[in-house]
Amino acid sequence: MKSHLRQLSRLLPRGTLRFDFPTLQANSSDAWVASSLPDAVAFPKSTAEVSKILAFTHRHRIPVTTRGAGRGYVGGCVPVQAGLVISLVKMKRILEISAADGLAVVQPGVITAKLGSDAMRRNLFYPPDPASLKESTLGGNIATNAGGPRCLKYGVTRNYVLGLEVVLGDGTIVRLGGRTHKNRTGFDLIGLFTGSEGMLGLVTEATMRLIPLPPTRSCLRAEFTSVAQAAAGVQKILSSGLLPCALEIADSFTLAAARKAIPKTPNCDSMLIVEFDGQPSSVKSELAAATKVLRPSSSKIVTAHGNAACEKIWEIRRGFSYALRDTGLVKLNEDVTVPRGRVVDLFRLTARLQKKYGVPISSFGHAGDGNIHVNLMAPVGTKPDDRHMHRILDELFR
Repeated sequence: MKSHLRQLSRLLPRGTLRFDFPTLQANSSDAWVASSLPDAVAFPKSTAEVSKILAFTHRHRIPVTTRGAGRGYVGGCVPVQAGLVISLVKMKRILEISAADGLAVVQPGVITAKLGSDAMRRNLFYPPDPASLKESTLGGNIATNAGGPRCLKYGVTRNYVLGLEVVLGDGTIVRLGGRTHKNRTGFDLIGLFTGSEGMLGLVTEATMRLIPLPPTRSCLRAEFTSVAQAAAGVQKILSSGLLPCALEIADSFTLAAARKAIPKTPNCDSMLIVEFDGQPSSVKSELAAATKVLRPSSSKIVTAHGNAACEKIWEIRRGFSYALRDTGLVKLNEDVTVPRGRVVDLFRLTARLQKKYGVPISSFGHAGDGNIHVNLMAPVGTKPDDRHMHRILDELFR
């Protein structure tokens, strides 16, 4: 295999294929605990180079793993059988932003927050906002169908992909979709590729839908003495007819870890973050209504208005995963989705599992759509296949 890869290196521009140990090591893992060294790493700069690489690896049966920013927590970009890692970090240009068509044409290595900020300067809005938006790439977002807090109101990445350029496993280049916001003819191949984790092909260009930028945003942070009160607050907000653009919850372990790493994290047992955006008059009335709904059960409510003030509140939420890693424990994370009315039951279950197995569990996430990040905080040295941890997970998912 390595001799074939040396042969491939001679067919590509100098420096495209790397074999040095530091590069192999840097591309052997993501934010999870698993790692595996590839035989080589490719850094293509164009669709044509990706096509040439995949045609060669297909012909010589060389395993390929696609890599974006490597910010995932499930080992998706970790090589399984050595082989070749194709890193798309060099393909990082925003090729076009069209206000008239309401779209952006991007390469897969563009950082999510970069598209968001560039669109905002043109009074446009790209809603998907995973917690890693300052580090993750749009190619990775497409591969995982990433969401984020705003998915409650705006949906996930799949809702914003209009067109894709994809290189298939044999090097064939295909174009799917286009620039129209409505395209319902034939099979939904874009939907098939979005969320496919790079198993069906490598995205080398994407046309992303942009929408008008909401004129204003406001949010509140509500503190509670129990996670049950916070979960009940979620139901009160949604049953009152309000539709926030984001509705997030966090438990006591998560907040305790955050207080050690993130300034101004509140000293409470549980917390909700609720955000509204839109026209100033409607945002003002919705925030007031949400505050009224939560005040009887909340120990403290802090409100914020405008981008800068809201981002101060969101800094706490976006730092949760990093704060948990800073505890020194091994973070084994799962994404659990339950019916919205069962969020409180999920937190009760994790509390029972903590007590039964003696393993701390951190839970936080998108309470508005029932998607909670459940993290087993295992002792240092715990491996992903640890039997004790798997017994906990078996009960969690049963």
